[in-house]
Amino acid sequence: MVLDTTRHTMDPLLAALAKPFRSWPPDILTAIALIFALAAGALFYLSSPQNELQSSLLLLAALCILLNGLFDAIDGKVAKLSHQTTARGDFLDHALDRYADVFIIGGLALSPWCRPSIGLLAIIGVLLTSYMGTQAQAVGCKRDYSGLLGRADRIALLIIFPILQHAFLTTSYTLPYQLTVLEIAMILFAIVGNITALQRFFGTLRWFSKQ
Repeated sequence: MVLDTTRHTMDPLLAALAKPFRSWPPDILTAIALIFALAAGALFYLSSPQNELQSSLLLLAALCILLNGLFDAIDGKVAKLSHQTTARGDFLDHALDRYADVFIIGGLALSPWCRPSIGLLAIIGVLLTSYMGTQAQAVGCKRDYSGLLGRADRIALLIIFPILQHAFLTTSYTLPYQLTVLEIAMILFAIVGNITALQRFFGTLRWFSKQ
């Protein structure tokens, strides 16, 4: 939620980033964001602590996630600047965002950096968070971005934690219960993601009670 609350203050920056792409169809930008998410998931899956080359794939994955977040942020802004905002485009954006989440978190869940059980719980937390937000809009309430951990926050953590994991490999420290740095991020997604989903769930129920 920390980053989601800065949406309005970030508008001038997003508008500046979007201007070079004004002639591009917004759907193409949405698709590019998905491609970077798929690449990030594949890089996580292929990365490994076994050697320096494979571990460095974490840094490329972080870069792909940064680009995914960038194109995901500007596709809607381009649509507004070029007067191409449509319900179809909004639906496509949200649908492909969920695929992007699964590609990225799924790649991590199946990688050597994470136990599959932790990865599964992280996917559940992420998907339920997003579902509660869009379902609120579907029943007539406004799109719900509230809660502790929004998508912008997840993207930021998915950029930071792979870099930290790569740096951690150069130290002799070990984490409790043989956890990896990336597993800590996934546990955050699992626990705080489900808390965020519940916050949005009860927030929508409160909205109904006021109608």
